[in-house]
Amino acid sequence: MTNPPPTPRLGVCSWSCRARGPEELAAALRTVGVDAVQLHLDPLRTGAWSEEGTLRALAKDSVEIRSGMMGMEGEDYTTLETIRVTGGVRPSGTWMANLAAARGNAALARRLGLGLVTFHAGFLPHEQRDPERGVLLARLGELADVFADQGVRVGFETGQESAETLWGVLEALARPTVGVNFDPANMILYGMGDPVEALARLAPRVLQVHVKDALAPKTRGTWGEEVAVGSGQVDWREFFRVLRQGAPRVDCMIEREAGETRVADMAAARTLVERLR
Repeated sequence: MTNPPPTPRLGVCSWSCRARGPEELAAALRTVGVDAVQLHLDPLRTGAWSEEGTLRALAKDSVEIRSGMMGMEGEDYTTLETIRVTGGVRPSGTWMANLAAARGNAALARRLGLGLVTFHAGFLPHEQRDPERGVLLARLGELADVFADQGVRVGFETGQESAETLWGVLEALARPTVGVNFDPANMILYGMGDPVEALARLAPRVLQVHVKDALAPKTRGTWGEEVAVGSGQVDWREFFRVLRQGAPRVDCMIEREAGETRVADMAAARTLVERLR
């Protein structure tokens, strides 16, 4: 297996740039002021983006692809209920398509020299007696093995379940190549607990961090609001203190999924992270 990177890097999630192609992505990264990226793999896998062209555009600016991201077929984030039903590996109707996509993305990650790919597992049941839990564990184990066969680790993104539930799933899977992509904003958006406390609990299994901020939902059962880093409810000073203690060698990838000034917001986030980390 590929070992964790010895020196932590600060980069950007490629999908946050809303780039229509590799050249636009490279331009956005220049504006943010980073030379590392987590790359959405699906556009390269499907041929929407040229693999060779993407590598060429990023190489011009000496941008390093540090990890990959895989989306799941049919995910609908319109409401909490729609994503609960459609998210991750939960829907049986999209499972075979997601498994096939994982095989393609795993091979792609190996060609790109990546050691980590992240994705949303889906709302994982806490109760061990829940009949759906065994099904989801089996599917996640199969995905983990697909990537492990290519020498790639996987990270489940936080937020759709509590830290305790996710820890229990990781223990049940019992695979050293599986860990956590920690997103503090998602803990707030989904109402799944304090992100700093969750980080402290999951730190031994954290493989990467998404730098994103949010405000809690005003009404139970509804979405919170994603906001620019530093203007939400994540205590970033305390967050990075815990990160330094518990997972000091993981990369931090800035993510911005709302608003019309995303690149500028990510540039401001870079400044904050450099100051606090």
